[in-house]
Amino acid sequence: MVLESVSVGMLVVFALIVAALVLFVTEAIPSDFTAIGVLVALAVLEPYTGVSSSEAISGFASSATVTILAMYILSAGVQETGVVERLGVYLARVTGGDERRLLAATVGTTGLSAGVVNNTPVVAVFVPMVTGLAERAGVSPSKLLLPLSYAAMLGGTLTLIGTSTNLLVSDFARELPGRGAIGMFEFTPLGVVVFLVGAAYLLTVGRRLTPARVPVEAALTAAFDVERHLVRIDVPEESWVVGRRIEEVREEFAARDALDVDVLLVERDGEAFHAPASDQTLAAGDVVTVRASESTTERLLDRYGLRRRRDEDVSTADLTTASSTLAEVVVLPGSRLAGETAASARLDEQYDSTVLAVQRGDSLLDDVDGVEFRAGDSLLLYTTLADVEQLEDREGVALAHLPEGMLDVIEPEADEAAVAPLSPKTPLALGIMGGVVALAALGLVPIVIAALGGVVAMVATDCLSPSDAYDAVSWNVVFLLAGVLPLGVAMERTGGAAFLSSLLVGSADVLPVLGVLALFFLLTGAFASVVTPVASAVLMSPIAVDTATRIDAVPFSFLLAVLFAASAAFATPIGYQTNLMVYGPGGYTFMDYVRVGAPLQLLLCVVVTLGIGALFGV
Repeated sequence: MVLESVSVGMLVVFALIVAALVLFVTEAIPSDFTAIGVLVALAVLEPYTGVSSSEAISGFASSATVTILAMYILSAGVQETGVVERLGVYLARVTGGDERRLLAATVGTTGLSAGVVNNTPVVAVFVPMVTGLAERAGVSPSKLLLPLSYAAMLGGTLTLIGTSTNLLVSDFARELPGRGAIGMFEFTPLGVVVFLVGAAYLLTVGRRLTPARVPVEAALTAAFDVERHLVRIDVPEESWVVGRRIEEVREEFAARDALDVDVLLVERDGEAFHAPASDQTLAAGDVVTVRASESTTERLLDRYGLRRRRDEDVSTADLTTASSTLAEVVVLPGSRLAGETAASARLDEQYDSTVLAVQRGDSLLDDVDGVEFRAGDSLLLYTTLADVEQLEDREGVALAHLPEGMLDVIEPEADEAAVAPLSPKTPLALGIMGGVVALAALGLVPIVIAALGGVVAMVATDCLSPSDAYDAVSWNVVFLLAGVLPLGVAMERTGGAAFLSSLLVGSADVLPVLGVLALFFLLTGAFASVVTPVASAVLMSPIAVDTATRIDAVPFSFLLAVLFAASAAFATPIGYQTNLMVYGPGGYTFMDYVRVGAPLQLLLCVVVTLGIGALFGV
């Protein structure tokens, strides 16, 4: 084995990569801004990195970046039709409350949908739907939500547009001598095998390994352990609060006495008012539900002449009214709430929503003042249905759970058209998406052009408004892609890729070519599980090509190993955004992902390696 000499430029690029990885893992700053920082550093250090200013920003013009941007919009157009919700309707109809059938339908429906529609919105729609179906079937939602995420990831390997990393690796394939970009269905046969094997694992071994963390039919107040902080209070005639508006009372509690009290619900003569949104004046005889600690409650009662209702625990049902509801929402990667607190995000002012508790992994945080939200956090809100919809649209959160009776989950005998109506634009939107796939599959136009044409068609036919089209794009992913792509250029320009491949070439002395291929799958998958699939694909693709060339193997086969491994980040909750989306709602621990995901990752390493050898050669 001959090692490449180490240059100063190579060391500079390696230092930038290490710094970026530390920031990716620690999330000291958002990953997209880390990527932009890498881009800037590469250009500023051009004498060492060999990356000019124009090359540093070339990621924004990359066909992979533009295609991914367009696919977000196309997926949103399909999402607006109601087709995904209708799939959930049929899912409820065919399962009939049986756990095995429910799991099989969840895995099958999610996986097939994720093959052509971006898997993040698919999972966002299915999380509350699957949770509701689990409750009706008497099954812990935890038994279904992790398989839901894994199925979405497996489905991404079915087509070129299944995930962003597929498109990214396709760009690297374009640079190989004698071939162009990867075709729409070029690796689909192997993707089908991977999906079937993965689904079989989830339905058998995975089903046994997946824990039931969330108790069946656990009320939201009990699941988040907030019942001990919920108190019902009577308002006597002599109380200071009589005749004062709710907002005035809240301000008095906070400003004068620094009492951490949230006024949630006011009941009067059989009516209930959602306090955060109400301009009602409190009256004698009102019953007020507040969130406060035991010590704060005693001070509140003493200072303002209020009386506590004894032996009355406040449950989820007590807080669910015609205007108010509890709701569990998940902070998505790239959400505007990430890094904000409830106060700085002004959730009470803008959305009449009160944060009662935060679940972060297996930790419950019920003292929410000052807690900075992170991607993957589950927030228990006291809110309204209309405000939940606005939060989803504007702030980048996904609804995970509503109380029984508030969630529109269809019963098997119900009319699906009434519960999940289809948009009149459904044929147009599906036709446009089908046209994009067909044009790219037939090679009539490059996929980036077909996708952009589809975006124009979606807007021109009013399947999607221009503002909705812009809102549909996960701009943090676009900036992440554009920022890390120049790292691949720097790796090749400084010889970093050749150096790392020279280290790996030695493995060919003790391993057959298939063994080296499996090694790349494992390295890329491990890398994707701790940083991002995008970063792993960018950094491992040039190394894979260089290594394959040095050992006289097929570079395209090694690129495929990277492609499939980047979609196999099953072993941690931070490896893929859909894993984060189910982390809180499922009540999972970090080790749950290791226990269920690591065996699946190893199983697919064998399947993919043998499949590539059989279908594409090594």
